[in-house]
Amino acid sequence: MGGRPVLRRCVACRERLDRQHLWRVIRLAEGGIALDRGMGRSAYLCPRHSCVEEARRRRRLQRALRCPVTDAILDALEQRLEAGLTPVDRRPPPP
Repeated sequence: MGGRPVLRRCVACRERLDRQHLWRVIRLAEGGIALDRGMGRSAYLCPRHSCVEEARRRRRLQRALRCPVTDAILDALEQRLEAGLTPVDRRPPPP
């Protein structure tokens, strides 16, 4: 496989990056919000403090997902930043 990268746009800075380098926030089909895994409407966010703050301040995730997003989700993303986790670190190893 290994073709071209799949590009997605960060909802905060609007930069297009390979989706492996972005955090995925999902509005689940059965209701609720999840990080990284699930089926439903998705929004992507860069793993940078400035992007998380911009998303919080301007309510970018709420607009992209078309539903309310609690501060707990943004707090979880900030904790990942402080722990030094990247989006690639959060993925399970390939089978």
